[in-house]
Amino acid sequence: MVQPSIPPAAASFLEFINASPTPFHAVHNASERLEGAGFQRIYEKDNWEKQLKEGGRYFFTRNQSSLIAFTIPKGWKEGAGLSIVATHTDSPCLRVRPVSKRSKAGYLQVGVETYGGGIWHSWFDRWLNPSYYLKGSKTDTKFTFARQLKRPLLRIPTLAIHLDRTVNDNFKTNHHASLIDLIAEDISVSPEEIHDFELCLYDVQPSQAGGINNEFIFSPRLDNLMSSFCAVEAMADSVSSDRAVPLEGNVNVIALFNHEEIGSVSTSGAESSLLPTLFHRLSPTPAAHAQSISRSFLVSADMGHAIHPSYMDSHEQVHRPEINGGLVVKTNAKQRYATDAVGTFLIRKLVENRGGRIQEFEVRNDMPCGSTVGPMLSKLGLRTVDVGMPMLSMHSIRETGGTKDVHERRSLLLVSTMSGRGRVIPALVAIATGVVSGVYIFQPLIIQERDKLVTLNQSPNATNNAPPNITSTISRPDSPPTEDASKPA
Repeated sequence: MVQPSIPPAAASFLEFINASPTPFHAVHNASERLEGAGFQRIYEKDNWEKQLKEGGRYFFTRNQSSLIAFTIPKGWKEGAGLSIVATHTDSPCLRVRPVSKRSKAGYLQVGVETYGGGIWHSWFDRWLNPSYYLKGSKTDTKFTFARQLKRPLLRIPTLAIHLDRTVNDNFKTNHHASLIDLIAEDISVSPEEIHDFELCLYDVQPSQAGGINNEFIFSPRLDNLMSSFCAVEAMADSVSSDRAVPLEGNVNVIALFNHEEIGSVSTSGAESSLLPTLFHRLSPTPAAHAQSISRSFLVSADMGHAIHPSYMDSHEQVHRPEINGGLVVKTNAKQRYATDAVGTFLIRKLVENRGGRIQEFEVRNDMPCGSTVGPMLSKLGLRTVDVGMPMLSMHSIRETGGTKDVHERRSLLLVSTMSGRGRVIPALVAIATGVVSGVYIFQPLIIQERDKLVTLNQSPNATNNAPPNITSTISRPDSPPTEDASKPA
């Protein structure tokens, strides 16, 4: 029997996620991908004035666990907006405690701490390995490593049902020198040369495609490395694609934050100064900064809850996204998601114009709603929309997603809503629509003055005066009525 093939983008994603057991690994791998696409690494401590140039490609990291990459278009001026896709690099896991040495009944044990809201019973009876980020020095030379031990080392065994007959009724879960020696041997240093480290445990079993037609991805950390991977691929491909539309106006940005699973309140989280600092450094004067904020658009790209065939009542009856069924737009009346009608309109038109499909997700009235980095970033004044890709078993050690969702028009969107009085301004709407002949497709969006939004399905060869294939207009509720919305600005 011939093994079904999987989309190339999904195969690349499997390589990425198998090599990224921690945020440190994910940012390291993303950095290598961006550098390979011609992006220049810059540092927050430096003066950017002499470094940033029109047409430039740049990225910087913070704490080696969060990353921001951006491209500056030709003709860029202070006050231009930012087209942002925001994701996160962390996932629920078990982290080794700073003092982890334990011994009991002849076993060497390692003390761990739960990180995030994991489905912890799914971590039992699996081979777990430490992946680590460490700092040290050797003969006046400082070193940093992000590595993962490859062989099975640790396990959390459950108690046999013969010794606990209630185990299925109520499942509850109640630095060793040898571990240090093992890590030191792995990187060819002595134990005393290791100054400090962070250790996370990960599932030894590799991520893989499965199902009758290889339509599924079985993997840890789909939330949210799938979105992070798509963002990085879209950014890298956008600067190398010979089919990309020349960009004018907005700065293209991807922001990969750490610590979303524990509230984002950290130096490398979405509540930090990372994104505000970027705005300030690109548009330092108060007037330019205010203009930049008002001309920007942010897409919070996380994952979404797909309908579960055995628990269908857990979903609101007409908001039931399906794996491989299209991009999920997430809304919540209490603003746990930051999506509004205008954001939904823009995303829907952009995806549908490329032949894609939009799915809607809302929680039931009697159930709590999760959240994302979207609401906390929208308070900067950014028009924001929350989107995701549908998945099952979110926060399990083994989650389920769709191969088609990585490949076809499901990646991410970079959208900007440029504003101006009395003129039409071309704005970048870079849709990471998935790999088509190995190239991410980009499509322009035309935004008419602030009180009206107009989308055009325009080909790369179209002239400014060419009639649009699709034109849609929305009046902002805070704008005065116009005499004739069809008249040109």
